[in-house]
Order: sequence, then structure tokens, then C-alpha cells
Amino acid sequence: MPQVTVEGRQPKPARRAGRSEPGRPSRAIAAPLPGPAPAAAPASPFNPPFAPLSTIGSNQIQTGSSNGGFGSLFSNMPGATSAGLATESSRPILRGLSDAKVRIQENGVGAVDVSDIAQDHAVPIDPLAIQKVDVVRGPGALRFGSQAVGGVVDVNNNRIPTAAPVGGVAAELRSGVTSVNKGWESGLLLDAGGRNAAVHADIYGRSSSDYSIPSYPYLVPPNPAPVGNGRQPNSASQSAGAAVGGSYLFDGGYAGIAVSRFTSDYFVPGIATAAARQHNDLEQTKITSKGEYRPDAAALAAVRYWTGYSEYRHDETVLAGPGYEGITATFKNTQTEGKIELESAAFATPIGALTSIIGAQGAYQQLDTAGQAILLPAKTTTAAAYFLNEVRHTETLRTQLAGRIEGVDIAGTAFTFPPNFLPPPNEPGRAAAKLDFMPKSVSFGIIKDLPSYLVASLTLQRIERAPRALELFAQGPDGSEKTFKIGNPNLGIETAQTAEIGLKRTAGDFRFAANAYYTSYDKFIFSRATGILCQETFATCGAGTDYIQVNYDQRDATFRGGELAWQWDVAPLANGTFGVDGQFDVVRATFTDGSNVPRIPPMRLGGGAYWRNDSWFARVGLLHAFAQNDVSQFDTTTGGYDLLKVQLENRQFWKDSPWGAVEVVTGLVGDNLLNANIRNAVQFHKDEILQPGRGFKLFLNVKYGVDRPSGAPGSSFGMARGPGGSMYYKSPRMLDAAWNWAGIYAGGNVGYVGGRAVTSAVFSEDATGLPFDGGRLFSTRGSASIGGQAGYNWISGRLVAGIEGDFEYRNQRGRSTTTCPGNVCNAALAPLDAPVTASLDYQLGWVASVRGRVGALVSPGLLAYVTAGVPFGKITTSTSVTGFDNAGAATTAALNTDTYRFGWAVGGGLETRLAGNWTGKLEYLHMDFGSVRSTPATAANTAVAFDSNTRVTSDGVRVGVNYKFGAGGAIIAD
Repeated sequence: MPQVTVEGRQPKPARRAGRSEPGRPSRAIAAPLPGPAPAAAPASPFNPPFAPLSTIGSNQIQTGSSNGGFGSLFSNMPGATSAGLATESSRPILRGLSDAKVRIQENGVGAVDVSDIAQDHAVPIDPLAIQKVDVVRGPGALRFGSQAVGGVVDVNNNRIPTAAPVGGVAAELRSGVTSVNKGWESGLLLDAGGRNAAVHADIYGRSSSDYSIPSYPYLVPPNPAPVGNGRQPNSASQSAGAAVGGSYLFDGGYAGIAVSRFTSDYFVPGIATAAARQHNDLEQTKITSKGEYRPDAAALAAVRYWTGYSEYRHDETVLAGPGYEGITATFKNTQTEGKIELESAAFATPIGALTSIIGAQGAYQQLDTAGQAILLPAKTTTAAAYFLNEVRHTETLRTQLAGRIEGVDIAGTAFTFPPNFLPPPNEPGRAAAKLDFMPKSVSFGIIKDLPSYLVASLTLQRIERAPRALELFAQGPDGSEKTFKIGNPNLGIETAQTAEIGLKRTAGDFRFAANAYYTSYDKFIFSRATGILCQETFATCGAGTDYIQVNYDQRDATFRGGELAWQWDVAPLANGTFGVDGQFDVVRATFTDGSNVPRIPPMRLGGGAYWRNDSWFARVGLLHAFAQNDVSQFDTTTGGYDLLKVQLENRQFWKDSPWGAVEVVTGLVGDNLLNANIRNAVQFHKDEILQPGRGFKLFLNVKYGVDRPSGAPGSSFGMARGPGGSMYYKSPRMLDAAWNWAGIYAGGNVGYVGGRAVTSAVFSEDATGLPFDGGRLFSTRGSASIGGQAGYNWISGRLVAGIEGDFEYRNQRGRSTTTCPGNVCNAALAPLDAPVTASLDYQLGWVASVRGRVGALVSPGLLAYVTAGVPFGKITTSTSVTGFDNAGAATTAALNTDTYRFGWAVGGGLETRLAGNWTGKLEYLHMDFGSVRSTPATAANTAVAFDSNTRVTSDGVRVGVNYKFGAGGAIIAD
């Protein structure tokens, strides 16, 4: 959701919908409140306006870290860093605050994951699908949640379009290869639209092996020590995803919906996790909708809504035995969220023009866990109301006042541990608990425009936050993070009182931004290492070796710090500009007794030199991180380091190429060129994990449909524009022609589908969960398919793009069988030979999908295209386990389930005109529906349990015919 600056009612919406603002990575820091737009800087692809640090543009995303995870975007930003045991599971930390104190949302709806529960849990957002990231603090943040101190990380993309692209079609290819982890990444984004409709589709994927490191990773290795090979053990990862969305556009507004699918399988580094080959298999499906209406009314400026439904799951998997894996823990998060707000038109008051936003927000979260999970299932219900007022006293002075009140109900299981966190008793007491909280927050800000493009700001706020379910009810091990967490059901509301000042200059040869802040916390909620080591159960605490015991507590604390960033265009050089830049950030956090708050990032100081013109950009920069010796009890210090980075980039733009307006960006980034040993001060297990060593990233970015080079002030790739600069608009009319590909079509297809199911099966002891035996099973089987499709195409020059939906009947099925020998699973029944056999069947009978298509006309009658989107189908599984009970009698346990599952799809094809309005096509599609778990209940009086996890994919080839309705037409862009 875009950050809203409250201002007077305009005759028509002044904003223009479009993609994010690409450009050179900004080194500025966010002022607490948004200020008025400064005068434009000279137009250059490498000289966008000096944006505050609170904004990360698409170019900064492309040239950023080569490590892939969402949190890596924040690693070297002043006032920010990232935490995560794996590069794929990194999560942003803002001003030393993390987890529940930082809200992450995508297009205004919560990210919905469990990354705020443990450092091995990933954020299900891939940088390849992002156009822009904003960090919102101060009064504006209270529109989203109670995280106004840490900040709201708002991720923006175009999955719900607010306008159609110029010319009807826009596409972008993002790709890169990295040397430090032998990785690759690639993403394709498509936007198309005409008149009252706009659609979006994206597909992306990345893969990497264990990353290289400068030296041996373990400061305190076990005996015997694992052999080092120059790489961080167990750090490989892969991820993929897709999304499709569309909007109805009308005068003054839009309403749209999107469906997205994200999958990731990443390994978790560390001594114990590497020995177990621990990896997390993550899946998320999200359905979101948002809209806005700006009526032609005297009192009401806008009505907006956001809503979303998300299903998240990840399995924590280890190597259970030779050749097979077992799931040790499962986390599920299902959440429904909605918000609506009204914005008033500006009206005169004695102190200036007043504009108000009032809104209501609600959410319901169901957190389910199984196995070695940190907490038992919990439910959280939230209902909130908020307001945001702005008074424009003069042309140069504004004030903002925001307030928020929430009702938070949390239901779960509370545990009572001994005060010293050591047994006895071996099992802590437990009881059902339902806790209610009502945090209330208020934030006030002043923004003053000064001469010479200067903007000063002041924020005063009192923010209250209710504890989360994890902080209250944690009660056990996280096998992947290797922590044993103990919650505190007696936690109360956390209160932060903050004063912050800011000064920035966003135009001119010398640009800078600076913030300084002071926050006093009453009952600050934090997690701390107790100095006790455990294994998987509380009974082992004090005698364990692998799990760091962590307890949630509450104390008064003080945070103070600041950030500074600057750029100076020193002088013209050759046919470009030479300049220098710098950055500094520090945060100091202590409790009232002077002891240190755990896991605070170190102070950093850096700078660089750059040269740019309209086609080239080159920069070399050095960032020094000081040693972090201000650590809490039982934490370890980290040494300082120097991070040297070099960047070279070339940008070429062709306005009148044979394919239309095209921009091609190529670049090379060298990171950690000094091959420094870097340990992350905010990590658990920092003594076991080194950050990536010296590496290079080569990237390519191709954009189609840009009407000017990206990065110039006021421009963005695919930006909508229409008559009068309206924010929302209907695309230009279509001129009749004898034949073209534009318009509605429908048809049918037949084909062949090769189905594949890969199953991890484990037999284990029912009482303890220890594995007996298992295997990795494969089932492949082909079937015929028949179906129909319908869609709509837009055409721009030789490029054709559109949206297609289809339904296909198929008889995809498979069967596999595995047996655990009697002397392994039922050795106690000897001499009786008592094997246990499991039979697994699955069927995928039908599939529906919505996909985007983009292609090029090889000739006027032949289209070559790629397609990507989100399929949906019903997977039926049948599992039967035959064995013996403890008396030697035969037993059978069975489980039949129907699972409705979204997935992701990618493919390509050729379509040719046959005669008249008829076309024929040949198409290939790969579909991935993720994993379906089947765990039949153990038969009575038996010692053996069975668990299976089946990943279902398919590869299909089909031929079809389409009939295009109407004569079509060529889109004319004005």
C-alpha cells in the first residue's frame, strides 16, 4: 500500500498509478514524516531525486545483495540490518528492533509467515517480484499497526494494477548469476490492459549452493571438528513462485484481486543443523484484494479497502536415516485480514486546512504447530480503529496527529516453568489461557520546509503494543533454529515513548538526510539467552549441548541512536559527474540498570566515490562495522570488519526499436572484495556462521514498454498515463483492423500429462518419534487430458500480452509402496516376522488455472509466447498401513484426504492463425502443487507410526484451437 500524504482535495486525483521508482540506490535516511516534493534534479537514469532511506527502489533491489533473502535488502542500510540463520530466512531489523516490533506487509496486507518466531523462518516475499519497499514510521505507521517505533516495512508490486500500462503492454525480465554461491536468479513480470481492465502476472525462481566463506566457520567446533571446504556447510537454497492479478478500472478508482504462490526450500547453517542436513520446506498461498474510489464529492476525497487471506506452512526436515528424510516440526499460519478507510476532503479551520483519514482494521490468525514446534496452536483476534489528521498551517508548515486503539484477544496454552528454568519437574505445568489487551497509541509530527530545499521534522509519540502468542506461550525446541524457547504468560503491554528529529535536503549538488531519536520503553519485551543448553525436551535442560535456552522477559529500556547519509556531486568529469557519498548509523540500547539489550547491531561508518552519466554508473564504496562489545550476558562479541563493494552498470534505451521502447541494463557488482570474516551480531549461533565471502554478481534487466529511460525524475517503468494525468484511466480506444491478435478468444485443447510424485516416507517409534526406517519413493504415470480455455489479448507493436483461464480434466494418479522389515520395526515380536507396509495413492483429477501470457509475433500470423500463473486443483490421497500390534495380531490403519491446492505454473508455446478467426496452438506447461502430507492415526496397541510427505508436479503438452471474437484492433497509445 502506498504511503499516503494527507493533503488538500485536488480537482482530480493528482497521483498517478504505476510501478515503483527505480533508480540509483539511495543513501539517505527517512525523516519521521513525509515532506513535500522538492524541485526535480537534472534528468538522468543514474540521478533520481535523492530519496530518503526509507525507500528502496527496483534498481537498488537488482544491484543489492546476491544472497536472495528478503532481509538482505536491508543489510547495509543506515539504521537497518537483517537477521536470519540462513540467507533465505533473513528478516529486516530496524534501529535494533526486530520480530514483532517490525510489521512486514505486501500491498497493504500482512506478509503472514512465522519469521517473527525464529531466525530460521523465512519471509515469503522474493526480491525479484518487488517494485519498491517503503519503511513507514511516525503518524503514518499507525494506519497499519502498532509498530510505529520499529517501523512498517511496506512492500509494493503491481499484482493488483491501479492502471493499464502505456501502449497496453509492459514486460520486464530480471536475471542474474552469482559467484559466491554458484547461484542464478530469474524473474519475468508482465502487465497488460485496455480501457476498463488491467492484468498482471509474474513468475520467478532462484537457486544456489553452499556459499563460499573466507575461513573456517566454527569458532568453537565440536570434537572431532567437521572438515572445512571453504564453504558454509548447509547454506544452499532454492525458491520459486508466481502470481496473477487483475483490476477493474473506472473513472476515479479501481478494484482488483490477486492470487500468489511462493515456495522455498532452504538449508539452515550451524554445527548441529549441518550434521542433520536440516532444511525448511516452505509454501504460501495468498489471495488479496484492494481498491480505491475518489468520488466527485465536496466532503469525501477517497474510500479505500484492503483484504487478504493467506495460508502459510513450512516443514522442518532432517536426514532421518540413510537415503530418507523425516519431518521434525511443522508450522502453519492461516490469517484473514481486512481494512477500510475514508479520507475527507480538506476544509478550512482557524489554524489551516484540515484533512482527515479514519479507518478500521481487523485480523484473525490461526497458528498451528506439530512436532518439535516452539509453541502449541494459538489463535489471535485483532480489531482496531485509527485516525490520521493533517493540518496545513502555511505553504511551508504542516502538522500531523494520528491515534490508534486495538482490541487483541490471544488464546493458547500457557506453561509454568521453574524460576531457574531447570528441571525438576521434567514437564512444566500447562493450562489453557485466554488473554485480552487493549493497546492505545498516539503520534504527533511537525514538518517544516526551509530554504535551500531543506526539510526539518519532529515526531513525538507514545506507542503501545500487545505481546504476541510466541512471547506468551513459547514452550519448547525449534529444531532448525536450535533454540529452546520459554514464553511468559504474565507479559503486559509494552509502551514506547519516542522523540525524533530529522533534517534532509533532497535536491541540489549536496544532498543529505539525518535522523536522531530517543525511545524510552516501559516493560520492553525481549528474548534473552539464559546460559542453559538443552536438547529436545525440558528434562534435558542443563545437560544438553545443541539448543540455546531462550526466555521472554519484560524490563524498562532505553534506545537512542541516529542515522546519516549524504551525496555530493563534486564536479563534472569527462561527459559525466563525479561525486562522493557517505553513511553512518548507531543504536545504543540498555536497560535501566545499565546492562545491554541483547543482539543489537554495531555502529557503522562508510563512504564511497561514484561517476555517472546517462549511460554509465560506477561506484566503489567501503563500509566499516565496528566491533560489537556491548553485549548481554551469555551473548558473544563480534569483531569489526571492512566491507568493500564495487559496482559497474550500463543502461541503454531505444525508444523506436523494432520491438518498441526497450531498455536494457547490464551490470557487475563485486561484494566483500576484501574477503573479510563477517559475523552477524544480531544472530543466534553467530559463532557458527560466517557471512558470504568475496563474490560477484552479473545481472541483466530488460524492460519493454517504457516511454522514457527509468530512473529519470518522475518516470517509472510501465507508468500509466492518460488524459489530464488522471490517476486511474481507461485505455485509448481500439481501431478496427482486418485481423490482429487483440481481443477475446475461447477454445478447447487435448493433450498428454506426465505426472510425478516424490514421497518422503518414514516409519518411526510411536512413543518417542525416533525413526526406524524410511525411503524416498517415486511415482510417474502419464494420462490424457482434455479441456477448454478463454482469454483476452492486448497488442503493442510486435508484442502480444494477455490473460488466460483454463479448465482441464486429467486422470493424473500414482501409487507407491514401502516396507519396513520386521526385524527393524517390530524386533520385539521375534521370531515372528512382522513387517510394516505402507501403500500410498494420489489422484489429481482436474486443474484450473489463471495465467498471464506474453509473446512476440514471429510473423503476422504466428505468435511465440511464454506463460506463467497460478493453477488450482484437488489432490486426493489414500494411505494404508498394514502391520502388527504388540500382541502379534494384524492391523490396518488408513487415511483418505481431499486437499484443494494452489500451485505455480510456467510454460510456453506457439499459436498460429489457421483461417478466419480460428487459431491453433501447441503448448507446454509445468505445474508444481507443492507437498501434501499424510499421517494416518496409529492403530491401537501398535509401536510403529507412519508419516509421508508427497510433492506433486506435472509436465504436459497439449494442442488446441481458439476462436477470436470480433475483428480485433490495434491499440493506439496517445
